[in-house]
Amino acid sequence: MTQKIALITGASRGLGAALAEALAPTHHIIAVARTTGALEELDDRIQSAGGSATLAPMDVTNADAMATLCRGIHDRWGKLDLWLHSAIHAVPLSPANFAAGSDWNKSIAVNASATALLISYVAPLLAQQGQAIFFDDPRAGQKFFGTYGATKTAQMALVGSWAAETEKTGPKVSVVTPQPMPTALRARFFPGEDQSDLANPMDEAKRLLAELQLT
Repeated sequence: MTQKIALITGASRGLGAALAEALAPTHHIIAVARTTGALEELDDRIQSAGGSATLAPMDVTNADAMATLCRGIHDRWGKLDLWLHSAIHAVPLSPANFAAGSDWNKSIAVNASATALLISYVAPLLAQQGQAIFFDDPRAGQKFFGTYGATKTAQMALVGSWAAETEKTGPKVSVVTPQPMPTALRARFFPGEDQSDLANPMDEAKRLLAELQLT
């Protein structure tokens, strides 16, 4: 296969799904998410537009599953051109002194630990020429965002170090900040919000990819 290969973690809905559809005309999409039905719907949309995808209904916190995924990518394609990591766990807002231990542990697992694990597995597939994209949502220090803000900040700190370490050697590591969109994640934070002024996920995906010079 001469087509470029893009891995999207967190691809079943929202920005991840929109990025998959936007990249499908130029990339074979490897779509990772836990929700099989949503991945199949994404695949239908990609195929109807003439693209192709490989579906991986997996949990990014499962180290064995991620190892199997990356070994499969290596055996089939030998490399990745692009990795976009949009998988995130958003817990209900709460005061810091009422943060549930289970919410904290799940947020650490998805937002921080899984990112660290995936970087170690995906970096060899990207090698020097590939590119990794991460998505910031700065909430550190905002009231009621303690668990989400802390774990998202941990993710960004890790990514920032990787970007600095690979600046001269590759892969290229980039962080972009999407505009607010009517996603399930945002709805957990702002239920009942007037969504008329929020960015359409597909429009935002296209804007970000253009900003990154990927389209």
